[in-house]
Amino acid sequence: MICQLKRPSALLATTAGTAAILLWMMLVFFNPYSSSLETRPLQITFFTLCVPAALAIVSAWFRRRTLLLIAFLWSLPISLYLAMTPGIFALFGATSCAYLVSYFLMLAEMRR
Repeated sequence: MICQLKRPSALLATTAGTAAILLWMMLVFFNPYSSSLETRPLQITFFTLCVPAALAIVSAWFRRRTLLLIAFLWSLPISLYLAMTPGIFALFGATSCAYLVSYFLMLAEMRR
């Protein structure tokens, strides 16, 4: 696993995925704008932010660029929405962009 992280694409995708999972945990459990822990928003954000982040990490480890593109497209709508909000949750836009950059880096690595 450590050997896989020597590639820039894998390192970026793993870092972005981990950051997205940590941001999701902050959004769900430590959000100052939400007073209660409702299950429906938790489910929606889990499947639109956390699952694509895990998919990005797995795709980086196993060099599956198609899965990385799927993770980007899957998280893009809600990431764009959150990127326009004030505060730390705007970083979801950066993690989604990092998935796309990782995809292009992985594409360049495969062509070498």
